[in-house]
Amino acid sequence: MCHVRRTDATAARGRKATIKDVAARAGVSPSAVSIALHDKPGVSALTKERILRAASELGWRPNQAAASLSGRNVHTVGLAIARPARMLGLEPFYMEFISGIESVLGRRSCSLLLRLIEADEEIQVHREWWQGGRVNGSILVDLLVDDPRIPALAEIGLPAVVVGHPSLAGPFASVWTDDAAAVVEAVRYLAALGHRRVARVSGPAALGHSVIRTDAFTAVTRELGLEARTAVADFSADQGSRACRNLLLAPDRPTAIIFDNDIMAVAALGVAGEFGLSVPEDLSLLAWDDSQLCQLTRPTLSAMQHDVFSFGAEVTHALFGVINGEEHVSHPAQSPSLIPRASTAPPRR
Repeated sequence: MCHVRRTDATAARGRKATIKDVAARAGVSPSAVSIALHDKPGVSALTKERILRAASELGWRPNQAAASLSGRNVHTVGLAIARPARMLGLEPFYMEFISGIESVLGRRSCSLLLRLIEADEEIQVHREWWQGGRVNGSILVDLLVDDPRIPALAEIGLPAVVVGHPSLAGPFASVWTDDAAAVVEAVRYLAALGHRRVARVSGPAALGHSVIRTDAFTAVTRELGLEARTAVADFSADQGSRACRNLLLAPDRPTAIIFDNDIMAVAALGVAGEFGLSVPEDLSLLAWDDSQLCQLTRPTLSAMQHDVFSFGAEVTHALFGVINGEEHVSHPAQSPSLIPRASTAPPRR
């Protein structure tokens, strides 16, 4: 029989060690433990070493939430997303983005506080998190033009980074992708293939990045003399399909369509089949947010690709800089780039 030796009474009792247990084992006061664990002056190097050894032997760590309220340490980052839970689970962008955030937080022993909300709840959620000491800072996503979150959250002093263009961010630092340049690249590519009737299925019209993409799409199609239309959806497969059908029912239907995410573009493959159209011979499709979905479809989908995982990590690094009081200048992340695949080709003559 194998016998496991318990080295302390706390383990024998089967309860979590406390700061008092560490103090007793090291032969010091609880306040000395707190000073040593937070690397503050007041105990000698030998005493600090003894305290750290006692804490390690007992498997004890300081309460990170309590430490954070005293400004000593970062424990939690907040992220509120206005999406239904079922839809978020199907959206590759946010899964990759959150993975990028977690890659940074995990190395720092920090946590992500994620909340799926209604759009009008977000100000109150962030206010409760910040004023209740539940987060050290937040990542703000899906910014609107003149977003009410910006003045409200700036007023309470919330440390935050905006995922979006600086024109949307107010006083907050921002990290963004150059959506306008990506739209121009996509349209110029389709025009070079010979498409003269080009459409776009956008996300919600009120979103700041939807406005930026729409403005760029309108400007570049006008410059190139193309016939252009934009239909609005909500990033879901259902609304993406509906918008695609409406575009294809027009007498002057487009020969190429750009979609603001990959889910809507994948759904459009089925819609093209409903109409008896061949992709790409009769209809070219181009997706945003290149994910594995785009490579698993048949035909594979051309896409505007950017590294969403690294984007999430970059935003998180920026937030830590803001929380730590470092001067952080808003900056663009790597711009999306065109990846041509089998879903785009010259239009049928």
